[in-house]
Amino acid sequence: MSAADGGFVADTADVDPRARLGAGTKVWQLAQIREDARLGADCIVGRGAYVGTGVVLGDRVKLQNYALVYEPARLEDNVFVGPAAVLTNDRYPRSTDPDGALKGGGDWEAEGVTVREGAAIGARAVVVAGVEVGRWALVAAGAVVTKDVPEFALVAGCPARRINWVGRAGVPLEPLPEPGEGPARYHCPRTGDRFEEHPAPDGGVRLRPVPTPSRDR
Repeated sequence: MSAADGGFVADTADVDPRARLGAGTKVWQLAQIREDARLGADCIVGRGAYVGTGVVLGDRVKLQNYALVYEPARLEDNVFVGPAAVLTNDRYPRSTDPDGALKGGGDWEAEGVTVREGAAIGARAVVVAGVEVGRWALVAAGAVVTKDVPEFALVAGCPARRINWVGRAGVPLEPLPEPGEGPARYHCPRTGDRFEEHPAPDGGVRLRPVPTPSRDR
């Protein structure tokens, strides 16, 4: 293993020389990082994980063993991708065109997944090409995500649907007493953070943090 800036690359990892690794980033055995990929500081790329051409990872991103992140995915800071999870890049995959000719790289258009700050993708989940996973959302293990996930949402199933809300700590939020005519309210049992539901432009609901009032000293 070679060390630089507190990080290392395992001898059996395949890191293209055109890829860029931030300070403190660790790449474990049998991982592959393709050309022009950019990884931020203090990332962890687990055994057998794959980072596609030109993929961008922010700081402190964790890709667990055998996670597959296909180009042109974008993962913001503090994102977690669980073991054997897959971020795909082709909505309509085919090996050949209608005439039977083998498709090459120029015969289809890659469409990447975007994962916003702090979100987590559970083990063996699949996120379909073009989907955006919102800030601090949580995708349950084994879910198949076919549409955008709102921030702070907990989604599960096939296809994935929202089953709860989570806070920054990742634990499900607990409802607060109904405020009458106001929006539904929640709090995080671990951090004490508070949230409110509000209508979304698509007809659904979104969760918004409630600012904590400052205290006079």
